[in-house]
Amino acid sequence: MPIVLITGGARSGKSRHAEARVRAFPGRPVYVATAEALDDEMAYRIAKHRTRRGDEWIEREVPLDLAQTLIETDGGGARLVDCLTLWLSNLLHSKRDWSQAVSELADELRRQRSPVVMVTNEVGLGIVPDNALARAYRDAAGMMNQTLANIADEVEFVVAGLPMKLK
Repeated sequence: MPIVLITGGARSGKSRHAEARVRAFPGRPVYVATAEALDDEMAYRIAKHRTRRGDEWIEREVPLDLAQTLIETDGGGARLVDCLTLWLSNLLHSKRDWSQAVSELADELRRQRSPVVMVTNEVGLGIVPDNALARAYRDAAGMMNQTLANIADEVEFVVAGLPMKLK
């Protein structure tokens, strides 16, 4: 089954495109949400996404243990992981070894029987951040995206709601 990585900038239409890709597979889709509603603004964003998706989705909230969730949900409908850069941020804030977690995720993706579509942000297209934490995050996101793009069957870059096939 295909592993699909969808990347792009903020508000580029990645999630909407990924949802359509997942719905095209047979079975009830599974939404693997990595965001946490830690403030009112994020709670509002999450609610908007839920409303847009509707009730057809099975939802799993997974801020950290992504590889384990893929194991638990394999064999059913296609899974949408939204989003990897929030997952990376969660790993960094919890002081987990992000490099090891990405490696474990890549290994597990290779074993999946059901499709997985993953959304990530391309954060390296702007100026060099002015502080060490932001530079470390940008670098980690770039390495994570490269690792997962390497094992993905398909990679798409979304700009202004328009997907471009990279792989």
